[in-house]
Amino acid sequence: MYSYTLVTAKMNLIITILAVAIYAIFIILGPSTYASMVELPTSETSDSSSSSLSSNNTSGCVTFNSEERMITVTCKTTDLTQIDSALRDPGVLQRDASIEKGWILNSGITVAQNAILNINSSDTSWLKILGDGETAYPILISGGLKIDSAKISSWNPNTNNYTSSLDSHRNGEDVHIGTPRPYIVVNDDATGTTDIIDSEIAYLGYESGYGGGRTGLRYEGGDGSIVSGNDIHDLYFAFYSKGVGGMKVENNHIHDNLHYGLDPHTETHDISIKNNTVHDNGSIGIICSLECYNIVIEDNKVYNNTKMGIMFSRNMFDSIARNNFVSNEENGIVISESRNNEIYNNSVSNSGSGIDVDEDSFENLVYNNTMINIPDPSEALHLRDGASEQNTLHSNTLIGINGQRISLDELAITEGGAEDSSENNTGGNGDEDEEGSTNNGNDSGNGEGESDSENDGETSNSNEEVE
Repeated sequence: MYSYTLVTAKMNLIITILAVAIYAIFIILGPSTYASMVELPTSETSDSSSSSLSSNNTSGCVTFNSEERMITVTCKTTDLTQIDSALRDPGVLQRDASIEKGWILNSGITVAQNAILNINSSDTSWLKILGDGETAYPILISGGLKIDSAKISSWNPNTNNYTSSLDSHRNGEDVHIGTPRPYIVVNDDATGTTDIIDSEIAYLGYESGYGGGRTGLRYEGGDGSIVSGNDIHDLYFAFYSKGVGGMKVENNHIHDNLHYGLDPHTETHDISIKNNTVHDNGSIGIICSLECYNIVIEDNKVYNNTKMGIMFSRNMFDSIARNNFVSNEENGIVISESRNNEIYNNSVSNSGSGIDVDEDSFENLVYNNTMINIPDPSEALHLRDGASEQNTLHSNTLIGINGQRISLDELAITEGGAEDSSENNTGGNGDEDEEGSTNNGNDSGNGEGESDSENDGETSNSNEEVE
């Protein structure tokens, strides 16, 4: 009996010593050594297994289709952390180890109707959407998107920098398909708003051909959305909308975009464009075109854009431009083929022309505007053939280089005598096409098969292109 007890005690002692030794090895050598000892799967094995699982991965309300490389979100509300937890596939979405709260996205995201995706500072500082110059992953919104205090941009893993699309080009019928980059589209069936607040949106969108719909930040739905307090730069179009109402685009810094700054389009209505700084964009700073109405453009600073500061185009009506400061533009404010608008209390300085009203515009009220340092006084308020009879103008003033104030009511205003600015601008082909459909998948950037129904648009005197 004593011998049995002694043997048992020795065995227990040996087991205890072995357990302590193994634990000591784990502590001293670290978990990586232990993992190799027990042959844990490598990251390659894990990725392979995860990719295999995620080829049609479903985790509740988050799915991933590997053939289309598209995440679909149907959750009532979710964020990138929850998507990452659901997919568990770093080949699709992973943390960016170089940035606190950074993410790297290697696919598109579709937010389904009645779902909401939150991208905000609670778990995101910067979302990099991979774009290697061949593939353009979109964020497509049919539900809602809330971006708050976060940055979203393209990222080229080959250059370890933003994805460039400087080869994107559009000037009338002269269109060059650009290098594909990620883009954001709010679809016309969106059930919620896409609100972008206090964030940075950068290096998205490219020229994909008329109707391609990959211009950068594009609203075809999402009535009542708010875009406020953002730094929006180096997109193709900083903002484009079609048939949307009730939006606020306010307090943004819009700059260095390849084509337009702000481009509400095609029956966009009841939008406030207020207190934005819009400069150094590759075409017009702010343009509303094709049946836009009830648009208020006020308190904006607009300067150094390639062509015009502010333009009312192609039957824009019942809208207002007031208290804007426009400077260093080829043309300050242009009214083209538009009616029943009010243009007042604006300042246009150091520009080729002040306010330009064409012969196809009528019943507009233009008053209390101040033009400063316009080289040719006859261009300070340029009324084209018949425009003076069709519109009401009063109390507009020119301040010359020497500080002299001249009432433009008394000055002999040019009617059709000055050089037509259409000679310096191409006709009707710069805006994103209003008939073309948006491609809701990833795109190789060939722009094939896109319609160009607005190719006949904006053929009036100012003749800037229309998207």
